[in-house]
Amino acid sequence: MTKLSVNINKIATLRNSRGGDVPNVVEFAKDVQRFGAEGVTIHPRPDERHIRYQDARDLKSEVYTEFNIEGNPIESFVNLVLEVKPTQVTLVPDAVDAITSNAGWDTIKNKDFLVDVIKEFQNNDIRTSIFVDPVLEQIEGAKETGTDRIELYTEAFAHQYSLGNKDAVKPYTKSAELANSLGLGINAGHDLSLDNIKYFKDNIPELLEVSIGHALVAESLYMGVENVVQMYLHRLK
Repeated sequence: MTKLSVNINKIATLRNSRGGDVPNVVEFAKDVQRFGAEGVTIHPRPDERHIRYQDARDLKSEVYTEFNIEGNPIESFVNLVLEVKPTQVTLVPDAVDAITSNAGWDTIKNKDFLVDVIKEFQNNDIRTSIFVDPVLEQIEGAKETGTDRIELYTEAFAHQYSLGNKDAVKPYTKSAELANSLGLGINAGHDLSLDNIKYFKDNIPELLEVSIGHALVAESLYMGVENVVQMYLHRLK
């Protein structure tokens, strides 16, 4: 079964909009785990516009499943991850002013940088994953960095699937097949939803984990968090 990691950034966005502590991100993380989620994901950005660095520290003792921290490995992010020591760190090449992640790494051009950062995290017993587009050369480049896993950037698939183009999954299938042959673990995330998750999962061999936040929180407004988590788990079986 593919693991479901719930990205709780949107809960922090809602909290920050009023300047208080409602909804509480730690309580939400505890709830989704209680409802069956196998992981919690956060993506702190330098301006802390949703998840704050302190949230990562507060969540450390409360995430008893898998704790995944995503972000661009600038110095402050690296220091935070080394302090908190989550289960997994996912490296994302997002710009400081990016609304959301919008591209994978060029693993060839950034090889030396990624090798050094990944080695530092692995030396501290933190599993590493890097955000990549479904491009075979980039998958091969990811292998050369020494990363444990890749996270397939699924925005293109989700958009095309919504238009009825199911063939959009083919580059992801080929990328997954290559990653498996290279011994890389496979995660996926971005714009996955209840509508497309089963089809995606069924076409990605050995998919280990999906990280879902925006869609899951939006769907929960209508159907309830516990119910939506259970619906995802059912589709991922």
